[in-house]
Amino acid sequence: MAQADERFAIVHIYSSYNNTLVTATDLSGAETFAKCSGGMVVKADRDESNPYAAMQCGFRVASTLKDLGIYSVHIKVRAPGGNKSQTPGPGAQACIRALARSGLKVGRIEEVTPKSHDHCRRKGGHRGRRV
Repeated sequence: MAQADERFAIVHIYSSYNNTLVTATDLSGAETFAKCSGGMVVKADRDESNPYAAMQCGFRVASTLKDLGIYSVHIKVRAPGGNKSQTPGPGAQACIRALARSGLKVGRIEEVTPKSHDHCRRKGGHRGRRV
């Protein structure tokens, strides 16, 4: 069932410890096909970054892509990066699994977190955030 004119999309997953954003674009990234965030799926703010919310977002985006006739995707995973957290939140893994389970063919999975070389000072002051 491998066609020569197979249409690909790129699924961008931004996963922090506060939210998970899933966006499907064309290969250039110019046209957005579908997007979903944790807040569109769950009611409570604290659940936006949950694996469950990310999984539901993955299924929603996958169903929209299938309606458009796209069955193959490349995945780009991103954490906040810069001088913030370099590791993706708990939703990234669940979202990738949901996309694969929904019947989409996954091409490559890439990690595109922006790394700082010699960066600005992190927020929080001299002694850090006092709780």
